Amino acid sequence: MVVVSGTNTGVGKTIATAALAATATGDVVVVKPVQTGVAVDPYRDAEVVARLTGRAVEEYAALDDPLAPDTAARRQGVEIPPVSDYVARILALAAQHGTVVVEGAGGLLVRLDTDGGTLLDLATGLAETLPADIRLEVVVVCSAGLGTLNHTELTVGALRARGLEPAGLVIGSWPVEPGLAETCNLDDLPRVTGLPVLAVLPEGAGALALEEFLAEAPGWFAHAPI
Repeated sequence: MVVVSGTNTGVGKTIATAALAATATGDVVVVKPVQTGVAVDPYRDAEVVARLTGRAVEEYAALDDPLAPDTAARRQGVEIPPVSDYVARILALAAQHGTVVVEGAGGLLVRLDTDGGTLLDLATGLAETLPADIRLEVVVVCSAGLGTLNHTELTVGALRARGLEPAGLVIGSWPVEPGLAETCNLDDLPRVTGLPVLAVLPEGAGALALEEFLAEAPGWFAHAPI
């Protein structure tokens, strides 16, 4: 099982989720527990993953406003499931599929429910309840540019404080013409976090057709895909 967290919103988390799902072997399902912004953006993350990979996808809650899920739910006046419900549903999927890839919403500490539950809580809940024969991997998706070192270190530190050692980092969008900051960060990200950069995804990868995405995705991984 793989849990995908971003260091922030807009860092390429959905495309990274698709790349992980595309390179996983066997029976794969991708889960998006909460999707926000459906009233203004017709391209839901789960649908993007399905288009790029052909993998099965599930989405559990959808909210109109492009805000944190707890804020969007309060504004809309609707109830959304607590994180514990998502944990139970994902555990059930793990018993039916070879690999489950879970994409968060925004960053690690964004509230996924109105009780204060976060993606960190979801990952911790899974780690504590998964059967012994299923390994949980947490992948942190980060940006390439200025500011990413701080955001990435904070995210990795929060995971480690809960006893979760991330599998590694994915740079969600590498520019066609990288600048000084991007070039330095490629070396500095593993140095400051102690984690490998598992993959570097090219800018515009989300615009590829399914066949192109499946063919190119393995080449984005510096190490063997998870």
